[in-house]
Amino acid sequence: MLLNDTSLSAHNSALPIALNVHKSAGQRRWVWRHPVLAQDDNRLALALAQQLEISELTARILAGRGITAETVTSYLQPRLRDALPNPSTLMDMDRTATRLAEAVQKGEKIGILGDYDVDGACGTALLTTVLRALGCSVLTHIPDRIEEGYGPNIPALENFLSKGATLIICVDCGTAALDVLDHFEGRVDRIVLDHHKPDGARLPKGLVVNPNRIDCPSGLGHLCATAVAFLAMVALQRTLRQSGWFEQHKMPDLMSLLDLTALATICDVMPLQGLNRALVAQGLKVMSKRQRIGLSALADVAGVKNDASAMSCGFALGPRINAGGRIAKASHGLQLLLSTSEGEARAIADELDNVNRQRQTVESHILDSAIEQAQAQIDQGHAVIFLHGSDWHPGVVGIVAGRLKERFNRPALVGALTDGVIKGSARSVTGLDLGAAIILARQNGLLLTGGGHAMAAGFSVTEENCTALHQLLDDALSEAHTLPPQDDLLLDGVITINGATSSLAEQLGQLAPFGPGNEEPLLAISNVRCVKADRIGRDGNTLRVILQGEDGFSRLKGIIFRAGDKRFTDLLEDRSRPLLHVAGQLRIEHWQEQKNLTFFIFDATQA
Repeated sequence: MLLNDTSLSAHNSALPIALNVHKSAGQRRWVWRHPVLAQDDNRLALALAQQLEISELTARILAGRGITAETVTSYLQPRLRDALPNPSTLMDMDRTATRLAEAVQKGEKIGILGDYDVDGACGTALLTTVLRALGCSVLTHIPDRIEEGYGPNIPALENFLSKGATLIICVDCGTAALDVLDHFEGRVDRIVLDHHKPDGARLPKGLVVNPNRIDCPSGLGHLCATAVAFLAMVALQRTLRQSGWFEQHKMPDLMSLLDLTALATICDVMPLQGLNRALVAQGLKVMSKRQRIGLSALADVAGVKNDASAMSCGFALGPRINAGGRIAKASHGLQLLLSTSEGEARAIADELDNVNRQRQTVESHILDSAIEQAQAQIDQGHAVIFLHGSDWHPGVVGIVAGRLKERFNRPALVGALTDGVIKGSARSVTGLDLGAAIILARQNGLLLTGGGHAMAAGFSVTEENCTALHQLLDDALSEAHTLPPQDDLLLDGVITINGATSSLAEQLGQLAPFGPGNEEPLLAISNVRCVKADRIGRDGNTLRVILQGEDGFSRLKGIIFRAGDKRFTDLLEDRSRPLLHVAGQLRIEHWQEQKNLTFFIFDATQA
């Protein structure tokens, strides 16, 4: 079996049960995220509470995450100057910086090809902005998902050469494109800035900066491609400074580009620890200034009113940029990020918003059938879900795979069948290394193409190899058999409804940015009744509730998104109003210059 660090199920089984909930209405165990949270006496938490003048609960959450009195300042106020590594620790970075500096000094024409997702668009936009500011002429290309597929292709690169490019850069792709890139050996220099796992030790000829290549000693495998590109620009700036270039030329402001790095890191679901946490924290500050016309226009269209956050990036901005690459024009996202015209930016933002709605419709048409088929595969004894359809749109299969992974707590692969070939995307659960399984399948000759990282991957396979591929994945990821039907709910604290205050919500908000590796605190509110429940929203799939405490007076607003998909929704709509424990996230919502305390409910169970 291919495990990623440790098996999640094995790890969670050792965690104490919270509120004695072994099986909630949502079919989940409630366990403490960290054993320290279940302890009554914790001196570190008490010390942090006194030092920071915060609630003991918030201090316990900090202590559970390994934060000490010495590290709490850097955690709450992450600074890039403290976290930024020497770019030279990345294999091939110094040679890459030298080649880029040569291109700048000669004013070369550079072709940049990026992937069609947020990371590819952001990385391409970042490089384009810096290199143009340094005097280079830059050509860009984002491949069409359906017509060209993932990664560089010979016609696209030939087009760069026909227009005079003397250097080609691939962003968020290229590591696995040996045949394509090596085809241009001796004709043009090539640089790859990527983070996807290579298929073995062999790499394309040229310069490959990828923290996940086998011989890279940097320890930065958690970076997205845009972050790698940012470090490449730091290295380039250092090389040019050492040569005296900036004595005659203006130095670009790299810090102003951190909005792109933050957006890519969040949307590529990278762990928000160490360097990533600093990049995102500083990048969100840049984004909140709304100086990038394209992102400002997209935020307006998406209804993002407040300062930028990981949530607004992951659930509002990112999906709309991705939508272009999924079912429309792949270059729309890049055009938006590079736009200098408010009129143009608004037009592209409106188009991406419309395309995103179309994407949601296409996705919903596939999902119901996919859920039924996935359940059948699990009933048949498969560890891994593997589905495909001849009428499924290839642009949404990754989202459907993610939905299936969430619903069944199993690795899921979903593809679209065209002319005997299935092209698809895969998503995994924490603890099972899907990227390694895909590479193993390639090495066994079962895939036409394939690559990715532990949590996500892409692949293509002939229809005749489907059965063998499914068997290999079942064997490689057999640990999935031991996973519960739903993943455990990892709690950070239990409070009463009286303890759900705006002050506590504001304290918890200071632990942001939230994401993998720094999850938003999840609380349980004990002994409440749901005294009102209303379906709201355009599709009626959001449930708004009023929770009431045992005293009969204390009340709190709650929200459940995608309520129709949740097994516990019926419990909250039960007119008999049973006594409940509810689990979720406590946040301050800003609406029309008003602050509202809201509990975003993830699960519920009878008390």
